[in-house]
Amino acid sequence: MPPSADAGPVLTAKLEAALLREIVEQYRLLAQAYFKGALALPQFELVMSRTHLGRWVDDTRTIELSRPLVLEESWGVVVEVLKHEMAHQYTSEVLGERQEAAHGPTFRAVCNKLGIDAAATGKPAVRSTERAEDTSGSTHRKIGERIAHLLALAESPNVHEAEAAMLAAQRLLLKHNVMLQKAKLAQGYAFLHLGKPTGRTTEAERTLSLILGKHFFVEAIWVPVYRPLEGKRGSVLEICGTEENLEIAEYVHGYLVETAERLWNEHRKTHGIRSNRDRRTYLAGVMTGMNDKLSREAKSSKKAGLIWVADGDLASFFRKRHPHVRHMRYAGQKRTDAYAHGREAGRQIVLHKGIKAKATNRGLLLGP
Repeated sequence: MPPSADAGPVLTAKLEAALLREIVEQYRLLAQAYFKGALALPQFELVMSRTHLGRWVDDTRTIELSRPLVLEESWGVVVEVLKHEMAHQYTSEVLGERQEAAHGPTFRAVCNKLGIDAAATGKPAVRSTERAEDTSGSTHRKIGERIAHLLALAESPNVHEAEAAMLAAQRLLLKHNVMLQKAKLAQGYAFLHLGKPTGRTTEAERTLSLILGKHFFVEAIWVPVYRPLEGKRGSVLEICGTEENLEIAEYVHGYLVETAERLWNEHRKTHGIRSNRDRRTYLAGVMTGMNDKLSREAKSSKKAGLIWVADGDLASFFRKRHPHVRHMRYAGQKRTDAYAHGREAGRQIVLHKGIKAKATNRGLLLGP
């Protein structure tokens, strides 16, 4: 029977075979990282279902994954669904629990220990732990509104006023996180993938991830992804943190990416440059310049007694998501005139434009 109208993208036989090999490889990596090699490789099947995103079939030892899920959603979502099904397999085959309901207490305990979403339905695009009930919700919102207001003020044509507003927003964000740290308020954490998957990360992209992790209270890491429709591997930037900090970091990421490109185009026009040969070098300089600027402000805040100690609960959440983290060194761009021009331009960037509150459709794992 030919595929229906809502069957979504269609893979060639070659791409489908490559996709199944990638799923098997992803399974092996997750089995070692999360389940310490306790799982035996099952069968895998792509099923034409929009009702269930994934399913562990005990009788046939099969993990089913929704074909529309794999082809239409980000690879990060696919991995979260696969981890969920592997937790079902672990509960059944390793712990021998087959009497409880599918999402019973034993299964939920496994997921909680390993940082896997135990919910039964929905798409895990952005996942967070349950936030404890307290009176801090309104405080979070007010802080976010004040930061948004300050960044809107940073659109002032007066350079000094704009700079002061941006620095005030950064200082307020620091004060807010220091306050939460000292009060030891219960916080929920989430993760978010930023930008499009790329085959190779540039120095500018790596420096931007450093900026987010160093100055905006999130953990940042480049994670491997697979692009089924292209049959290619790549990587994407993942950030972990409170939802408020994720929203601000997401805004900063998008703003700096767009601003860096605009500055490069202006640089080309000003200097009569026709090619994009020095584009990556210039962009690396821009991000380094912005990092210089924020680092200077961090030193100023430290002198004022504002010191933020790393969030231990966030570190624990991050380690659950990434049990084995490798640190790699990369060669930087050549320090040419283009890099110097970019760095100077980066030091002049002023973060502005208000952060808009966005509605979150947080579903549950595995259902429609």
